[in-house]
Amino acid sequence: MSVEGNKTRVRQIYEAISKGDLMALDHLLTADFVDHNPDPGQAPGLEGVKQGFTMFRTAFPDFQITLEDMIAEGDKVATRVTGRGTHKGEFQGIPPTGKQVTVTGIDIIRCAGGKCVERWGAFDNLGMMQQLGVVPPSG
Repeated sequence: MSVEGNKTRVRQIYEAISKGDLMALDHLLTADFVDHNPDPGQAPGLEGVKQGFTMFRTAFPDFQITLEDMIAEGDKVATRVTGRGTHKGEFQGIPPTGKQVTVTGIDIIRCAGGKCVERWGAFDNLGMMQQLGVVPPSG
């Protein structure tokens, strides 16, 4: 697949997550997708990705991702994203707070054969926990 095709696939992943359309991931990720930075307890493969996002969307049902930057070369697509949502359900044992959070992150996604096959990511989880009030602000 071309660099532009890879960028389209990655863009479609973020759109599917924002819409809560996890079935769309079947067409975008391979069944044996490798997430090098999974959530705690996340199962492997596509099903693990769906499990993680189901848990996240349950906790933050209005969660939306804004794609800030996208750079691609060869079989990899790097993105900088911002996610926003309201904590309305339990999240990692934290009862709903009703607080809105903004989380920034960076992903590198590798594509092959028309689907995404691998992900490396880093998100500001500490900042999110501070916004939820479960970790005191630094300083």
